[in-house]
Order: sequence, then C-alpha cells, then structure tokens
Amino acid sequence: MTVTGPGVSCVFVCHDGAGRVLLARRSAGARDEPGTWDCGAGALEFGESFETAVAREVHEEYGVRPLGIEQIGVRNVLRGDPVDSHWVAVVFAVRVEPAEVTIGEPHKFDALAWCAPHELPVPLHSQCGAALELFGAGARARRVGRPGTG
Repeated sequence: MTVTGPGVSCVFVCHDGAGRVLLARRSAGARDEPGTWDCGAGALEFGESFETAVAREVHEEYGVRPLGIEQIGVRNVLRGDPVDSHWVAVVFAVRVEPAEVTIGEPHKFDALAWCAPHELPVPLHSQCGAALELFGAGARARRVGRPGTG
C-alpha cells in the first residue's frame, strides 16, 4: 500500500452532559487493539464537514443522533516505529442521550460503558487517553467560563 499523506480522523468523546463519558470495548474484529476501551472515531470522507462526519460516525457506532457537537482539539497521530500510520485527528465532545445508545457495529465493539472520568475501565486504547485529556480540559474551561463557577 502506498501512503500519499496523512488521513483525517474525526475522534469523538460522547458524554451525557452530567460528567460521564461513553467508552466501547473493541472486539476481536476491530482493526487494532482488540480488548481495549476506546472513545469513537471515523475517517472524514471526501466532501464532508467535520460535523457531518461526526454525526454519521456516532450514529453508525452507537445508533444515536448527537444532541450537541463541540470541537475540542486537534492531534497529529503518528503510530509505529518507523511510522506506518499517520492521522490528523480532529477531536470533538458529543452530547448524546444515554438511554438511546446501543452497539451499532457489533463486529467492532462488544461492550459499552458509561464512566466517570476518574473510574475508567482498563486497558484503554493507546489513543483514547489523549482524547479524554482534551475532553477534560474542555470541560474545566467550560466550567470556569460560567458565572459563579470560576
């Protein structure tokens, strides 16, 4: 396979608006790191906006439509030594209705868990921690910006 440049990935941390995040355990059929817990992600398709890609991927993976989408960061992801995988990951916080979440891709995921940020399951996917850090930093910034919370 000839690599012509980095791919663009839309990474999303789904949350319930009350502090819990949604993680999925990668099944034996997952592309990489089966058995690890991860937030969601998918490739940006040609001609798509970031928000359209995120909404599509959230629905595909979790069977739910986003209630809110917020861009929270960008990461340059280089994997392997030598590098054999290169992605520009645009990271989003996505609020969803917890009662409506289901496993939409059972060939990729075999379990879901709603977690407090300080009670995460293990092992985490190698890229999940960085996305959760961006989500946590964004949540702190949002709290500081509210009247009476800073």
